[in-house]
Amino acid sequence: MQETGNSDGVDREARLPQDGTAMATSVYERERRSSRVFMRVKVVVAGKNTMRKRFREACETIVINAHGGLIYSLQRVEKGEILTLTNPFTQDEQEVRVVFLGEETEKAQLVGLEFLTPAPHFWGIEFAQPDWHSNPVVSTQSN
Repeated sequence: MQETGNSDGVDREARLPQDGTAMATSVYERERRSSRVFMRVKVVVAGKNTMRKRFREACETIVINAHGGLIYSLQRVEKGEILTLTNPFTQDEQEVRVVFLGEETEKAQLVGLEFLTPAPHFWGIEFAQPDWHSNPVVSTQSN
């Protein structure tokens, strides 16, 4: 292994061992249960906000997966709160739990939702199974 670095100035590189690999592999505590898809889906969220007032809000998803999704909401909700999520296209309705609250802005807050019961077809798309791997097809024909 070689070490790279330049010891001149504030912006010098850290002296790290280089073994020719491009990036280090990160290890996560828990693998994702399903693949994520960045997809806008119109949904309606209903429940109680932090002021304990009932609300019903039309919004769009940012990310979806077989176990829930991520939305921007104008309503302030609490982590652990149970809400109802409706897909207006299919009229499918599911109870969801707030599992993530992103940074609040003047306009909205990122809210991560998890289905209370499995709903793999709620979004109307099929998600790849976690053990599926795409292998490139190699042609053995010569031209």
